[in-house]
Amino acid sequence: MKTKLLLLITTVTLSVWPKVFFGQAPALGDAAGFVLFSTNGAVSNSGISQLTGNVGTNMGSSTAFGNVNGGMHDQDSVCAKCATDLLSAYNKLAATTATFFISTLLGNGDTLIAGVYSIGAAATLNGNLYLNARGNANAVFIIRVLGSLSVNASSKVKLINGAIACNVFWQIEGLASFASGTAMRGTIIANNGAINMATGDTLEGRALSTGGAVGVTGVFAYTPIGCGSPVLNGPASPVLGSTACYGLFSGDGSVSNSGVTMVQGDVGTNVGSTTGFVSSDVSGTIHPGPDLSTAQCAKDLDTVYKYLNTLKYDIELLYPAQFGANLVLTPHTYIMKAAAELTDTVYLNALGNANAVFVIQVNGALTTSTYAKVLLINGAQAKNVYWKIEGAVTINDNSVFRGTIVCNNGAVGAFYTGVELDGRFLITAGALTTAAITTTMPPKCITTGLPSLENASKTAAVTVYPNPFNTSTAVLINDGVPVGQCEWKLYNVLGAEVMSTKLTKQLTTLETTNLAAGIYFYRVTEDDKLVQAGKLVSQK
Repeated sequence: MKTKLLLLITTVTLSVWPKVFFGQAPALGDAAGFVLFSTNGAVSNSGISQLTGNVGTNMGSSTAFGNVNGGMHDQDSVCAKCATDLLSAYNKLAATTATFFISTLLGNGDTLIAGVYSIGAAATLNGNLYLNARGNANAVFIIRVLGSLSVNASSKVKLINGAIACNVFWQIEGLASFASGTAMRGTIIANNGAINMATGDTLEGRALSTGGAVGVTGVFAYTPIGCGSPVLNGPASPVLGSTACYGLFSGDGSVSNSGVTMVQGDVGTNVGSTTGFVSSDVSGTIHPGPDLSTAQCAKDLDTVYKYLNTLKYDIELLYPAQFGANLVLTPHTYIMKAAAELTDTVYLNALGNANAVFVIQVNGALTTSTYAKVLLINGAQAKNVYWKIEGAVTINDNSVFRGTIVCNNGAVGAFYTGVELDGRFLITAGALTTAAITTTMPPKCITTGLPSLENASKTAAVTVYPNPFNTSTAVLINDGVPVGQCEWKLYNVLGAEVMSTKLTKQLTTLETTNLAAGIYFYRVTEDDKLVQAGKLVSQK
């Protein structure tokens, strides 16, 4: 009650004194790049934590971390500079003049506006605490706790009305302890105290200690964007040339298929034969053997591979065998210096930059678990994702993969039943096999000087929903596609046709009560030419 009364008085005061000084955010220098850091103390992890930003200590060691989307630094020049900049930032926070003095209990639905807050003893955060920028994107929140800070389980700091995490700072004089399930926002600087984060905690900010251990257990923590943080564009994309026209290609090896496989783009090989593909299921050209187009593609593929192979990497993922497990990557060039296995999910986060490029170099074979997924978030696009693999590629059943895969000298590239590839698979030398998969190709295809495609790739001709479906699904014909001239066909994983109908209306509802649970593939054709293909899942 006292806290709410104080905030009410503060709000009234601000309404008559709008130009009150709130203080400036301290410059973090090299400390801004760290998500976890201690000037003098161990930095440790247990369980699977997802971390974006550098991790390290200037005096001690970092232990038990898996793949980190950032650099690992122990007692090096980067850490030394971070320690200096962290001390400078702490001193600036400590020197700020408090504009508000509040009680030791934070949260419980209370709201703070921009300013410098001073708490004269150890404090506790319980429930929700709202930080309200009142429409000012430059609003700065500094919360100084002259003692330890304890955050109760499932407590959350929530940013409203334009508040951003990079403008939030917590100066703690002692231990900062977070119970499980908490969500913190802002840069936490614990002076001569440890920082402990528990299972399920989320931190949009940084956990930095001037002198104490930093320990995390199964957390999700990432450095905030904004406030002058660099915009991540990633590396420049390779010039694909004619390889952009192909959904599936081998420079030297057979290309074969079994089951119903839908491909947007050309299919072919420059040495060997292409078998098992049906022209009505391929939007481009099926090249049964070498021709002028495949020769040009092989030449262009060699150029693409050399570019990706020599590209300087930014971040090394240290544990290729642990690739996936909900790892979040941002626009960079990554390297794994051994064979990798993608288990569960990896997220590619473009941070709102639709042109951001991701390159993942794997110096070894790549395999996936069943149902593995590469998911694109915050504006990431499959056309801007590239995988360079040195060895065989095996994408197992029902996996979802995004991006152009360039495989060098893989003995075999295998895509198994139910795989969904939003991109291309290009192998410099090696056999390529598919079994009832769906491949969509990014829309740009350069055909200058080459025979044109028999059929132009078409995207978003129809929308199918819901997917997965239960007792029914609907097919919506989008603008630009003639109603009444398209046909819908559905196949099971063995390639048997289980449904066929003319799409005579813009919206057609299909009863599916007789379909067993499982994976199905659909084709929409116009005059026997493929318009769109995809995968559906029946859930009973």
